[in-house]
Parts: sequence; C-alpha cells; structure tokens
Amino acid sequence: MERCADIQVKELNKRASGQAFEVILSPSTPDAKVEFPLSPNKKRETSLDEIKKKLEAAEERRRSHEAEVLKHLAEKREHEKEVIQKAMEESCNFSKLAQEKLNQKMEANKENRTARMAALNEKFKEKDKKLQEVRKNKEAKKDTEN
Repeated sequence: MERCADIQVKELNKRASGQAFEVILSPSTPDAKVEFPLSPNKKRETSLDEIKKKLEAAEERRRSHEAEVLKHLAEKREHEKEVIQKAMEESCNFSKLAQEKLNQKMEANKENRTARMAALNEKFKEKDKKLQEVRKNKEAKKDTEN
C-alpha cells in the first residue's frame, strides 16, 4: 500500500484480466471520519399509518389512471361516432345527387323522345297530306279522262 499526501492506494488481488486498486482519499479535516459506511443506512420501520397512506396514494393513482383510460376510450368512441355519422351523411348526399342526376337524365330522355315522336308525327302528317293530294290529283285525272 502506497501513501501520498491525501491519497492511499491499496492493491487488491491480481487477476488474469488485469489489476484492481482501491483508492482512498484522506479527509480534508483531521477530525472527519476516515471510514465510509459500505452499506446504506438501515430503513426505519414503517408504521401502519404510513402503510395506509401509501396504499391510499396507490389506490388514488390507480383510480386516476383508470379514469384517464376511460376518458381516452370515450373520446375515441365519440370520434368513431363522428366519423361514422360523417360517412353516412356523405353517402346520403352522394345517393341524393346520383338520384337527381338520374332523374334529370330520364327527364331529358323523355323530352327528347317526345320531341322525336312529335317530329315523326308531323312528318307522317305531311306525307299523308301529300298522299291525299296525289290521290285527289289522280282521281281528278281519271274523271277528266272519262
């Protein structure tokens, strides 16, 4: 063991992996303790009241944590309900728009069909008039020839 002014170096067992030393610093004042306690101070005995307080605090922490978890779950459910409601509204809106478009197309087709039918009827009436004229002319020619 070597001694310097304020430091003591004690060599411990030599090992295959290397050497070990214990360095001991001397106290700065001569009346200070030289030895350091190697084990921590012994715990004092806890009383029944302290144990109850600790249990109550643990119970309160558990309740608080449980309440927080329930709050998060409630918020999550509320968000899910909002999302479902929004999806249903969008679906309804899409259905209404699709129904309106379909009705408009059907109405346009109906109007176009009515217009085409009216045009064909007009065309057939013109042809009937022309046929009637041709028949009258033909009969008139027959009557004049006879």
